[in-house]
Order: sequence, then structure tokens, then C-alpha cells
Amino acid sequence: MIKFILILLIIGGCSQNNQKIDIPSFDEEQAFQHLLDQCSYGPRNPGSEGHSNFSIYLEKYLKNLSSDIIIQEFNYLEHVTNIERDGKNFIIQFNKEANERILIGAHWDTRALSDEDLNENNRSMPVLGANDGASGTAVLMELATIFSITSPPIGVDIVFFDAEDVGISGQPTTYAMGSEYFSKNLPISKPNSGIIVDMVGDKYLKIPIERFSYQIDSDTVKELWNLANDLSLSAFEYTIGYEIYDDHIPLWENAKIPTIDIIDFDYPNLFYNHWHTQNDIPENCSPQSLAQVGTLLVNYIYGKTN
Repeated sequence: MIKFILILLIIGGCSQNNQKIDIPSFDEEQAFQHLLDQCSYGPRNPGSEGHSNFSIYLEKYLKNLSSDIIIQEFNYLEHVTNIERDGKNFIIQFNKEANERILIGAHWDTRALSDEDLNENNRSMPVLGANDGASGTAVLMELATIFSITSPPIGVDIVFFDAEDVGISGQPTTYAMGSEYFSKNLPISKPNSGIIVDMVGDKYLKIPIERFSYQIDSDTVKELWNLANDLSLSAFEYTIGYEIYDDHIPLWENAKIPTIDIIDFDYPNLFYNHWHTQNDIPENCSPQSLAQVGTLLVNYIYGKTN
């Protein structure tokens, strides 16, 4: 993803009452184990052994949950290395008969270079991607487990995008190749809306509203952040933050799926960032952070009626 400008703007909004229904719990410890399991494969940058091996693991994991699995294979140019690659998007669907469908997505690949590392000797090394890659994937893996046990009241399409972190710094459209291909070649019926989850494992999690998301779908943004307030999920800040080119942009521009991005780019703070460095490791992430996002999404999904 690419960071642009910071605009601090307090947005007003009225909280909405949750429907009082039985809502499954999000298991933060299991979600964090998913993060650790991914990192145990090493960096998962396209073309690496870790990428290939985790691809096999993720496919088996999803097929154990549901028979409604789609593997979307594609070819692309990995701009940061100028190498032609093969990619795989993984899609798992729940409540396929529902009229209303929502896409929940994250990228499972990691970056081939630590080009933001302060140590020049590290910049040619691949990123482990505990936060940038594993955290969003971990949340989605746990959500898929929950949906496989308790069918959601609306249709949910969970998409694990490949080849998100393959771009050249400062050239945003060279990123997000997996969602670019998906959005131009939809392998499923078009969802009504979408939510991307990225960089949500930061131990010091703070999630403002991503600016493009507010421009694309302000109603869903307000609904989610108000719900976070109702649930006392303190990581969610009712302010407008960075513009970030992430997987939500191709989904909106190419497929007209109104999609927002849940992301904490300041990892861990405004003054220092582990993003695209050798410090993007599990020790800088926490189960409690994954729980903030997972709990919000579980309540959001199960609070809806089809």
C-alpha cells in the first residue's frame, strides 16, 4: 500500500444500537496463531519457497472449512523486481443463496524488498510481513472458521489476494495486482460492498478512517466506526487519516464494488515505522489488536439481516 497525505478531521456521527442477537466470539489467540503460522514459513514474497509453501497450506486450510473454494490463477509483472510471476487469489464463500453479499479481503503475500529499512544492508532482503500480510490474513482465516461453524445472515465472500505488495514506491498502480486481476475478471457474482483488512496487528493499534474509503462509501465507514464505538473498540479513531492505495481501489475503480480499507499505517507511530523493514515481525504485533478488528467484523456481519 502507498501512503499519501495526512488530514486530521473530526467527523461527527450518531451511534446506532446493535441488534441483540447471539453473535459468535472472535478468538484472538487462535487468530494470532494464524499470524505465527504464516511467519513460520518465512517471507511469502512471490517466487519464494515461503510463498509456495504457504499457498499449499492456505488452500488445505480453506478446503477443510468449505467446498465452496475458488482458486483464481493469473499472471502479472512484479514491478519491484521486473519479473513475470504467477499469482493465486483464494476465494471462500458462505451463505451463497443470500441476496446481499459482502466481500472481505486481505493480501497474503509479503514484500520482496525491505526498501524502507533504515539499515541499507537490509534493503535487498524480503520482509517477513507479520503485520503487512499476515495480520489481515490471520483475521480472515479466523472469520472463515467462524462462518463455517455459524452461517452468517448475509452472503460473505472472503478473498485472499496475492501480489498486493509488488509495486514500486511512489507508483501506486504498480501495487495490488491480485485485486486488479480479480476486479477485472470477477470469478463470483458481484458483491454489494467490500471491506479490506490490512496492517491490523500493530501492538499499538490505532485505526483512523482511510481517506479514499470515506470518499468511496462514507455510509459504511460511519456504520463501522460507530459500531466500534458502541463496542468500546478503542483502536478505531473517528478521524480522517492517510490516503492509501490498497486492494480496495481496484475493486472500486474496475468492478464498482464500494469497498473500504481498515488499516493502521503508522506502525507503530507517526515517528517510526516498521513497514517494509526487517522489523515487521510477530514481536511487534499482538492478539489484542487482531481482536479489535475481528470483533468489529463479526458484530457487523451477524448484526445484519438478509
